[in-house]
Amino acid sequence: MSNRRRLPQHSTAQHSTAQHIISNTIFTGDNLPILRGMDSTSVDLIYLDPPFNKKTMWSAPIGSEAAGAAFKDTWTLNDIDIAELGIMAEKNPALADLIDAIGRVNGNADKSYLLMMAPRLVEMHRVLKSNGSIYLHCDPTMSHSLKLVMDAIFGGNRYRNEIIWERTSGRSDAKGFGKVHDTILYYTKSSTRIFNKQYLPYTLEYIEKHYKYKDSLGRFTYAGLTAPGTRDGESGEPWRGIEPTPKGRHWATPTVSGMNDFIREKNLIPGWPDAYRSVQDRLDALDKYGLIYWGKDGNSQPSLKCYLAARKGIAINDVFVDINPADISERTKYPTQKPMKLLHRIIKSSSNEGDVVLDPFCGCATACVAAHELNRNWIGIDLSKEAFRLVKRRFRNELGLWNPVIIHRTDIPIRSDGIKISKNIKQTRYGEQQGNCKGCNHHFPYHGLTKDHIVPVSKGGPNDDSNIQLLCNSCNSVKGGRDMAFLISQLRKNGTIGQNTRRS
Repeated sequence: MSNRRRLPQHSTAQHSTAQHIISNTIFTGDNLPILRGMDSTSVDLIYLDPPFNKKTMWSAPIGSEAAGAAFKDTWTLNDIDIAELGIMAEKNPALADLIDAIGRVNGNADKSYLLMMAPRLVEMHRVLKSNGSIYLHCDPTMSHSLKLVMDAIFGGNRYRNEIIWERTSGRSDAKGFGKVHDTILYYTKSSTRIFNKQYLPYTLEYIEKHYKYKDSLGRFTYAGLTAPGTRDGESGEPWRGIEPTPKGRHWATPTVSGMNDFIREKNLIPGWPDAYRSVQDRLDALDKYGLIYWGKDGNSQPSLKCYLAARKGIAINDVFVDINPADISERTKYPTQKPMKLLHRIIKSSSNEGDVVLDPFCGCATACVAAHELNRNWIGIDLSKEAFRLVKRRFRNELGLWNPVIIHRTDIPIRSDGIKISKNIKQTRYGEQQGNCKGCNHHFPYHGLTKDHIVPVSKGGPNDDSNIQLLCNSCNSVKGGRDMAFLISQLRKNGTIGQNTRRS
């Protein structure tokens, strides 16, 4: 039997997703300029699985479907556009200070990695819709630092969950606890968000233990008709001589989801619940139609008859232990491939059909394939050109689509609002000097440094970017219209050349 999954009924029309980008588009190239070319508030859900900063190199084996796909997972300041530090220092100084502090604690490799990630996360925040969500897949190597960066960009009050995915259960470590999980940081752009609660089915053991009774409508159990807390209204008034208030409780009849929906769908009580105006009326109706149990002797506290069919299952919490690594039917041997089931859960939870899903580090495109299966529009970005070939092959092999309409773009999109990110010489020099004054070598915030000619124009220095450096106000005052040799001699004489000391 074929392992291909049944494809949902997609329209053949191409939908506009990010306003000026067509759905089912794979961009190959650096994702930062591509993200900057996407319109603001145009994406509903972002899932990203970037390199983890494990300080290694990854490549797919020769002969595998992913052959040729490779990426580096180790970072130095030479690997990033250093001007990004200057842009960040000017636009979001708190974020720049945070990354600098992490670098001073953990070293330049972590700092470089975060300088790569931070401007991309800033752009992802911009392109998300106001009710959008982002899931950042990482591991304990950098999850603690990335959470601080996400707090700085999205706000700590937009943090929703740290999801723990147990990716394997059989790993031992002689010098510590076995490392078996990844971390997924879940944030939203605002207090309003799309969230569709997901459930796991009950186990047979659970059902037999908790739903012991059966009738023509299926298995059921009994649950109380009161809830904790007292109320002044009708839910706190007596019914059939029973007063809930002295026991610190109030009446609670099913009026939303669960048993409420079950009663309505099965028409167990005609007109439920709208035809019954008060809590006491609803209690009478539940009793009249045989949904209240009074105990074997008929004199016990009333209980509600609750059917298994009215329950959706066990609500999924923030520890995923039921999802195994990608199985053989979907495996491409891409180095860091994630299972389809994991992406299905995330996409179902935080988007609806027709929404736009973006994966800016799409790799072997699992998120794109999963989004397509779930009738979402999608956009993928990856540095490797292998990403487009892989997604085409996966659509053919896994979904049975031999000629899927997938667009491959290598250009940089242009935002419909015409806004572009431009880098100036001060931002570039700030990044190159890592925020340090070229004279005293003390660290300053962006606005604490000013542009200065290395060789004064009056002494024949060119009036162009190659002759520009950044000095603090004190060094600029000492140097005046003289050359750098004079400044350095004065600083040495005064003993004021520092070692990356921070100045406010």
